[in-house]
Amino acid sequence: MDENKIRELKEAEDMAYFRADLCLYSPDSYTLDEKVEICNEMASTSRAIVDAMREDFSRMPPELQERMLEELCRSGVESPEWWREALTGEKAQ
Repeated sequence: MDENKIRELKEAEDMAYFRADLCLYSPDSYTLDEKVEICNEMASTSRAIVDAMREDFSRMPPELQERMLEELCRSGVESPEWWREALTGEKAQ
């Protein structure tokens, strides 16, 4: 994935979460429909990032995929189950 696409996805996610923070700070300033929209935007922007990561991962040779997945699982950032599901679509059994 090119750097512009990464930046665009991250900026969209950051903006969605920023709007959520504003809503939490002043919930009476938002209608229920606006709150639903903010929640949906948070979910869709985060999903777009995971989808892009999965697409990039799927383009790697199998041996590189295995090494990358092992390193990410050991990183302590998210759980191994999360990484497997995010990058391969396989749910933990």
